[in-house]
Amino acid sequence: MAENNKIQEIIKESLENIRTIIDANTVIGTPMETSNGVTIVPVSKISMGFASGGLDFDGKKDSSAKNFGGGGGTGLSVQPVGFLVITHEGRVEMINVGQKTPKDTIEQVADLLERTPDIVYRLKMIFDKFAEMKADGEAQPAIESENKDE
Repeated sequence: MAENNKIQEIIKESLENIRTIIDANTVIGTPMETSNGVTIVPVSKISMGFASGGLDFDGKKDSSAKNFGGGGGTGLSVQPVGFLVITHEGRVEMINVGQKTPKDTIEQVADLLERTPDIVYRLKMIFDKFAEMKADGEAQPAIESENKDE
């Protein structure tokens, strides 16, 4: 039983050291309130690897003497993901930081669905404008893209 306690001590000490480095405030940071009532909450991603091991072996001169050798290691990475911005009206927006990977298909569809009311409104305004111009007998202008690169 004493041998099991040695490996447990290694694991316990490693985990205690990890707790001193990270806590819940590392993932969802401490909220900061601005003078105009907007609250900003930092959000981070934590990745961690942990390894521990040990070995019991007999002593060189006395085989009844039990020796123990062991160790452990931990790797920890904290990456900022973004910020939650909460307005005084209660609206919440996520601002991503350093998103290098392209959005996957599901995120693209979700983004499109989120923007649909605005897109429909803009299309309606264009068609209403064309209907007015047609009623007045004016020539219809070419549709210009908002993004000049397209």
